[in-house]
Amino acid sequence: MELRYLRYFVAVAQTRHFTRAAEMLGISQPPLSQQIQRLEREVGTPLLHRLTRGVELTEAGEAFYQDACQILAQSDAALEKARGIARGVNGKLSLGIASSNAFHRGIFSLLGQFQTGYPAIDLKQKEANMAALMQELEEGLLDVAFVRLPCESSKRFNLKLIDEEPMVIALHKDHPLAAEGALDLQALRDVPPVLFPQEVAPGLYELVFNACLRAGINMKSKRQASQISSSLSMVAAGFGFALVPASLTCISLPNVSFHPLRGGELKTDIALAWRKFERSPAVKRFVEML
Repeated sequence: MELRYLRYFVAVAQTRHFTRAAEMLGISQPPLSQQIQRLEREVGTPLLHRLTRGVELTEAGEAFYQDACQILAQSDAALEKARGIARGVNGKLSLGIASSNAFHRGIFSLLGQFQTGYPAIDLKQKEANMAALMQELEEGLLDVAFVRLPCESSKRFNLKLIDEEPMVIALHKDHPLAAEGALDLQALRDVPPVLFPQEVAPGLYELVFNACLRAGINMKSKRQASQISSSLSMVAAGFGFALVPASLTCISLPNVSFHPLRGGELKTDIALAWRKFERSPAVKRFVEML
């Protein structure tokens, strides 16, 4: 059964008149009558009573009218949805956020702007470590991911730089240097470093580990945290000091003070990663917004 038959029938049912329905549809009245007759033959029963001045629905016609309206509405919605997905204004976008980026306000500001601009796109977020994000991005389980550089595996993807973030020192407030402002990393040679697991952010781990080595810090004394954010809790408990991205200074702990690195030479980049030759219109919209 062709959808145009349903549209013709609904027009006649709503106007209760062949001539007025034909005018509304932009066709002449005889072809409209012929199409309705073909529809009735296909259904196998009359749907309309022809009157002197107009028509009325039969009992079967009433039931058919209700279903025809629903079918046409669903058809129109399906067309609009498909066209919206093709334009990148509908659909889904699965987005990953590296655990080390979880407190970066700029990222979530961008997500808010995107959701406001494209409210019909279902935006799903997932936080995970870098290794998991890169794997899921490669397997198509994620569309895009906010990653932290350097990251060797990220070279397999398109990358767009979002921000350059300095690393800062987190220090217990009882330490003699806690009253200072910017600090040299060498001044903490006698303080154990608190590091996050390497798999959380391999490139960032190497950046921090090598910076501590260059500063003459004894890495055999290092302490292990479960996440970057939990390293701050360990600093608060007196385990040592931590080097963390500056965005983590928003975490307020009573026994932790934050200090810029003197010279500001230790920095890390935040980037958006997506698959090369990506065809998803929603991904393209997201990238364009950035």
